[in-house]
Amino acid sequence: MTAGQNRIPVNLDYAASTPMRAEALLAQREYDDSELAGVNPNSLHSLGRKAAARLEVARREIARSFGARVRPSEIVLTNGGTEANQLALLGLAEGARQRDRKRGRVIVSAIEHDSILDNLPLLRASGFTVDLVQPCRAGYVEPATLVELLGDDVALVSIMVANNETGVVQPIRELAAAAHTAGALFHTDAIQGYLHIPLDVTELGVDAMSVAAHKIGGPVASGALYLKSRTPLRPRIFGGGQEAGRRAGTQDLRTQLAFAAAASSLTPHVAQERAKLQALSDKLYATLTAHQRIHATMGDYAQADRLPGMVSIYIDGMDSEELIIKLDAAGFEVSAGSACSSGSMDPSHVLSAMGIGREQALGALRISFDDRVNPGDLDDFAQTLLSIVGAA
Repeated sequence: MTAGQNRIPVNLDYAASTPMRAEALLAQREYDDSELAGVNPNSLHSLGRKAAARLEVARREIARSFGARVRPSEIVLTNGGTEANQLALLGLAEGARQRDRKRGRVIVSAIEHDSILDNLPLLRASGFTVDLVQPCRAGYVEPATLVELLGDDVALVSIMVANNETGVVQPIRELAAAAHTAGALFHTDAIQGYLHIPLDVTELGVDAMSVAAHKIGGPVASGALYLKSRTPLRPRIFGGGQEAGRRAGTQDLRTQLAFAAAASSLTPHVAQERAKLQALSDKLYATLTAHQRIHATMGDYAQADRLPGMVSIYIDGMDSEELIIKLDAAGFEVSAGSACSSGSMDPSHVLSAMGIGREQALGALRISFDDRVNPGDLDDFAQTLLSIVGAA
């Protein structure tokens, strides 16, 4: 199919949010048609108890998506990934300091999502010192760089599993081990990588991990925080005692059922789907970077450990906003980086931290998709972008 204004738009911005999967939609419809629709799972009557039981089934299914050895009691249900990140960052830092008063420092990477970075002023206002650990040019934090910042005053280290703009996967197992050697807790934001690459929290050795349902085909406003047993946490929301006192507020059974359905459908197939999507993204990278003005943001994409359904590039001499508008007119929906930062005229903080210059960073594009992508649409997109760049 030739790209053009009359074609059905092709969504290649799945890193921002994904269409809901059939399993998640079905779970919501079944809930809406059931006697449990609108029932508070914290009520003591029979319907409340039924709702609570169904919520715990969903919690078990979500727990299994974190790893075979994860207990349902280690899953805190939240109202999305942003809340899970804030609960982890602020709650774990306070919990670690309450346990050991000398631990008043927090380390996060300079390439974190804004749902981490925008909470740093709250940490500082609470008396914490915050240090940013910088990535290497390839976009990941080297364990040796983290070690240089660690000390016995560090309460928490928070570094994401995979970057939401570049797709570069971080060496979490090694980073968590380094943090633990210094006696610090370790949290990882896995919102972008969850169920796109194999992740087992026990094998990673992390104390906490945040995820969001809408990145895997579940509903928005639904997420979870894995919290390892006996990990100190100071809650951020009080009143009601839900989630074992760790996150107050009536749980939304409808969205958590849909979240669990999406997670259950994906969990057995993560490795297989990763291989298929890796081949598609490799092909797209190769096609685009053959043009002398198009570059992979992480440098040698073939050697990078990265998410399989994300292609991150910058184009010399072109502006992201102009490219997005032209691609949109041609029927392709992509982004410049994080959807949560859209509209900003500043270059990406992620690309800047990687050492990419301002003019180059302002020409960045992120193309993202999952197992539901039509490979022919990727081919059409590539030819459309190449024609735009070639005519510029």
